[in-house]
Parts: sequence; C-alpha cells; structure tokens
Amino acid sequence: MDAIVFMAVIVAAALHATWNAMAKGGGDKHLSVAAIVLGHTPIAVAILPFVPAPDPASWPFLVAGIVLHFGYQVFLLNSYRIGDLTQVYPIARGTAPLLVAAISVLLLGVELAWTEIAAVFVIGAGIISLGLVRQQSGSRNLAAGGLALVTGCFIAGYSLVDGTGARLAGTALGFYGWLTLGNALLFAGYLRLLRPGTLRQIPTDAKWTFVFGGGASFSAYALVIWSFTQAPIALVTALRETSIIFALAIGVVFLRERLDIAKVISTFITLVGAALLRLSKT
Repeated sequence: MDAIVFMAVIVAAALHATWNAMAKGGGDKHLSVAAIVLGHTPIAVAILPFVPAPDPASWPFLVAGIVLHFGYQVFLLNSYRIGDLTQVYPIARGTAPLLVAAISVLLLGVELAWTEIAAVFVIGAGIISLGLVRQQSGSRNLAAGGLALVTGCFIAGYSLVDGTGARLAGTALGFYGWLTLGNALLFAGYLRLLRPGTLRQIPTDAKWTFVFGGGASFSAYALVIWSFTQAPIALVTALRETSIIFALAIGVVFLRERLDIAKVISTFITLVGAALLRLSKT
C-alpha cells in the first residue's frame, strides 16, 4: 500500500474513533448521533459544486450505500445506548474485515494469501472474546455485543458497496458528497417520525457535536472512500480498524470506562488480525 494512502487511513482511523467517542459520551445518544450525521451536510453542500458528478453507473451503489449507512447508524446508536465504547467499538469495527474477506472469497472470487486467511481467524477470535467482556457493573453485556455485531455487518456491507461505487463514479468526493446528503435526509426523516424534538435540539444542545463531530466523521470517511479507489477494499477496511486502539484510549481516559486485561487482550487480538491483513500481499 502506498505510504500516502496508508497515512490517510490512519488519520481516518483516529478521526473515526473521536466521533464515536462523542456519540457514546453524549447523554442523549439520539441527539449526539443526529448531530454528527447531519453535521456532514454543510461540508457536502460546500464541496459538491467543485467536484464532478458521479457517473450514472455508480447510482445503484449510491442508493444502496445510503440505506446501508442508515442501518449502521441506527444499530450503532442502540449499541452505544446500552454498551461501553471499549466493547461496542472493537466488535463493530472488528467484524467488518472478517466479512469483507469472506464475501470477497465466496462471492467475488478473490484469492487470499495464507496470511490473509490467518487474519480472518485471528479477527474472529478477537470478536468472540470481545463479546464475552464484562461491562462496568461486572455483568456480561451480550445484548450490546449482539447489536455491535449487526453494526459490523452493516459496516462490511457499506464498505464493499461504497468502494465499488466510488470507483465506478470516477470521483470519490462527488460520490461521497451525494451519499452523505441522501443519508442525512433519510436519518432526519427517521428522527422526525420517532423523536421529532431531537432535530430542534441540535442548534442549542449539540451545536459543537454538530460542528466537530460531524466534521470529524465526514473527513474520516472521505479519506476512506478516496483510499478505496487507490488500494484494495479489504486492505483499506482492515487498516482502518486500527481505530480500535484510539477508541480504547479515549474510552478509558475521557469516558472513564474500566480498563481490564480482557479488553486489552481482546482489542490486541483484533488489532493483530487487522495488521496481518494490512501486511498481506495481494
């Protein structure tokens, strides 16, 4: 992987962990996630006049990406409502490389090296062990682990769809700009139906989350989508999951979540799997 692409994904990983911590750290999870998702809108509106329009061949992937991102956001929101950042985040992020690799081999005909196959099993072991991590009260939080696992399925889905769509679009920023506008509209409609007061709270109660969380989230995935057009999707997806290290540090230092040996080992196992995928030759 090119050094510039490598560094772009690492920066994206740090930004991604940051906005996830803002979503988890907010008292009202619906408000925090809404502010971040809708915080994409001003940036998208600002850049779209200066980038090419996506090629029509990418439009089906654009629509599918909008739906998959919405599903991801709904499940992520509910995962953070009942679970710790240091449990939910690694499970959700660690599942994606596992599924992307499996789909690539079974459905897309991609051949994996032995190191990549080993990485799949290592990441799987990390995910299973993370599902058994105890929450701060000392009890097992299998519900949060299950929701985080479904969240990871959505991540894998939108990674494959967005990576393919951005390549067909001929413009990473053009594709993502329209995707994020469609996603923001869908998510706003969801909130309008289920929690109508949330949208009115953003300007007063979540304006900084809107600005900084939305900016971090948009920038993180814009870097990832661009990287999808420069390197194999599976490698980018795996390298992006180094964000689990940033998430662990933020969860412990800023959110005062308990750090125990189980979380450290589980997170490390998942990271080793991501590193194996990163270093594999394709």
